[in-house]
Amino acid sequence: MSRRRRAWPASITFRRNWRRYIFPLVVLAVAGGLSVGDRFGRQSTQGGDHGIYHDRSFRVVHVVDGDTFDIGIPDPTTGKGVTRIRLWGVDTPEVKHGGTPNMHFGPEAKAFAESVLGGREVHVVLSPDRTRGKYGRLLAYVYFKRGGEMYNEVLIEQGYAYADPRFKHPYRDRFKTLDKRARKAGLGLWAKVKPEDMPKWKQRYEANAGKPGG
Repeated sequence: MSRRRRAWPASITFRRNWRRYIFPLVVLAVAGGLSVGDRFGRQSTQGGDHGIYHDRSFRVVHVVDGDTFDIGIPDPTTGKGVTRIRLWGVDTPEVKHGGTPNMHFGPEAKAFAESVLGGREVHVVLSPDRTRGKYGRLLAYVYFKRGGEMYNEVLIEQGYAYADPRFKHPYRDRFKTLDKRARKAGLGLWAKVKPEDMPKWKQRYEANAGKPGG
């Protein structure tokens, strides 16, 4: 895991909404409280999720599955004593919970997450446009260390996860490219996966891929 960290694409900056940030940034500058998030090229002390989590490191205290885990900091949004992170742009197969059985390669993805994340500090970076998912989980890009490799990418590259292109985010095209490479090489889940083994959203996506506008 020694690959050089890539620069953020231009689309991850806040240029489109620059007017809404001028006044808060001026106030913060006067107060002497600006903190520059080097990967966004902008100040990240605007409050809310960015002020709490962006460009900071936290310890992983619990792994739920390959793409979901808890970090040891209280979440003011949910009121829980930990913050649950859901990785941006990837989807690992589900593991058994309640009445839901393991999906193809779900246990392997969780075991990998536990081996590389369990008990260690990770570096969290947030997208400028959206920080929470459907269930209130923090959406994030997670790095093994500041300036190191991105865990989201590693999952796709090694075949532990599908790239999820359903929602726009700065790394969507990059993740789709990595997904195609892993699939072509037959890595991880791609070695034996069948169409019916894929998540429902992925099955629909595959079915529509060859259609006009798909």
